[in-house]
Amino acid sequence: MFLAIDIGNTNITLGVFDGEDLKETFRLPSDKELPQSEYELLLKTLFKNYDVDACSIGSVVEELTPILKRASDNVFGINTFVLTYTSEHGLEIDLQRPHEVGADRIANAFGAKELYRLPAIVVDLGTATTFDIVSKDGRFKGGVIMPGLNLQLKSLNLNTSKLPRIEAGFSEKAIGDSTENAILSGVIRGSASAIEGLINQCELELGEKACVIATGGYSTLISQYMLRQFDYVNPSLTLQGLKYVHEHSAMYVS
Repeated sequence: MFLAIDIGNTNITLGVFDGEDLKETFRLPSDKELPQSEYELLLKTLFKNYDVDACSIGSVVEELTPILKRASDNVFGINTFVLTYTSEHGLEIDLQRPHEVGADRIANAFGAKELYRLPAIVVDLGTATTFDIVSKDGRFKGGVIMPGLNLQLKSLNLNTSKLPRIEAGFSEKAIGDSTENAILSGVIRGSASAIEGLINQCELELGEKACVIATGGYSTLISQYMLRQFDYVNPSLTLQGLKYVHEHSAMYVS
């Protein structure tokens, strides 16, 4: 079985595949203080019922990458693949500085290329909201990075004297009749409007309509406030992308 590990700024998402079937997923906090031995214990406990014989890591947290790699190597007795921009992933990256692109964005772009029609725009609603753009000929063109929902909510609380810290949730109406409703309108509806507007602008630059895929936990929430809906919502796209990149890399090496 194949294990995909997506190390994000807030959470570590792990998914185990049997062929194309994603059997189970788990989410852990991205704890930089947790020792390798504890991560090994977690892997042993979570995947005790699975015969993991291959693993791929995509990480945007440099401190955790070697810890999770060693933990996976030790627990499963394998050489865990770590995705970087230099990996043999078969995705042409058209960026000014390719070394700056995160592994999660490479995985998203590769997953979109494998699963959906092109050109494609992947909207990943995580700690940051990112757009990953794949051209019609399958090249990663770059994208958009903006603060995610919780980052916006946290920033309003930390950088003002009176605005409360609230959680992302349903926005009842655009004109907020309380401070909480006004914040939710600005962050939730504002993000939805920004995402929709940016999709339109990206399509203008691409010169045609794109297939728009949303991933991340807030996709369904955000889509309620968009006139144009996402073509697909795939919460597991990053994990799938890590799996497809690993398979491609293994074929290239062999």
